Amino acid sequence: MTVALDATPLSGPLGGIRRYVTELHAALEREFPEDRYLLLSDQLGDRPVGLDRYWWLWGLNRRLDDVEVFHGTDFSVPYFKRRPSVLMIHDLSPWRFAEASDRVRQRVPWLVRLRRYTLILTPSEAVRREVIAHFGVPETEVIAVPLAASDLFQPVQGPKGKFFLCVGTIEPRKNLATLLAAFRLVRESDPDSELLVVGRGAPSVEPEGGVRYLGAVPDPELPALYSRARAVCYPSQYEGFGLPVLEALQCGATVITSCDAALCETGGEATVRVEALDVRAWAAAMLQTQPDPERSIRRAAEFSWARTARLTREVYVEAMRRG
Repeated sequence: MTVALDATPLSGPLGGIRRYVTELHAALEREFPEDRYLLLSDQLGDRPVGLDRYWWLWGLNRRLDDVEVFHGTDFSVPYFKRRPSVLMIHDLSPWRFAEASDRVRQRVPWLVRLRRYTLILTPSEAVRREVIAHFGVPETEVIAVPLAASDLFQPVQGPKGKFFLCVGTIEPRKNLATLLAAFRLVRESDPDSELLVVGRGAPSVEPEGGVRYLGAVPDPELPALYSRARAVCYPSQYEGFGLPVLEALQCGATVITSCDAALCETGGEATVRVEALDVRAWAAAMLQTQPDPERSIRRAAEFSWARTARLTREVYVEAMRRG
């Protein structure tokens, strides 16, 4: 089987979709060495010229001669369906939040209406249900395949720190404001505690006592932060999967999340759940953390990129069958 994956996310900064493409491609090659998995993008290497500059309309299809399935890893597939195509919809944030991508918000609905896809992939059952309801597509055309944490994320031995950790892009839906308000209450009871915030984006508020913004931290440095944190806090109001939650669990961290459906699905019973906007409940959960690294690691072990690759390849085979 020859499969082409949209590699455009690899041209951007670190983030969940880039990690998805990187890890999935590597796992597919490891699990199925008899197949060919190509990474195609007009944003990597030499830029297309002439008509090929119209990548999704023309240029991409010209590179699919020997390809049996195209996997649109980031909300897009070719505008003209020359090969069976799998469309990945990571979440519905473009339709729920004004700051999300206009390009995705405008493009995906007509790709779906014109049936430019063969099958749709989502990273969780929560998003699968949303896609079916929002776009009105048949249940049999949408398949959930969970993601996984990289093997890089393993427990790092050493004493626990006095800090709480929040990892994720700084944007409104991540709900950092609630966590900051909760942390102020925590500091009233525990003035030596700190909150470390990791992620791309500029904070909308000035730094305050005990809060440190670390910006984007390289992946190899994250396991030590996850492992040493008093608790990892993920107060997001909406997610498609919540990869940092799984990374933290795989490092044996105590994880507190909002009650978002996808985060509950990912963390299972291994996380502490708090209503996203309940400041006092967040503060109470942070002060009452009870480490249970074995439970965290057991939950994370239920996911692997090898399993994700196997399930994704099954989707490719089904897409070929349906044509």
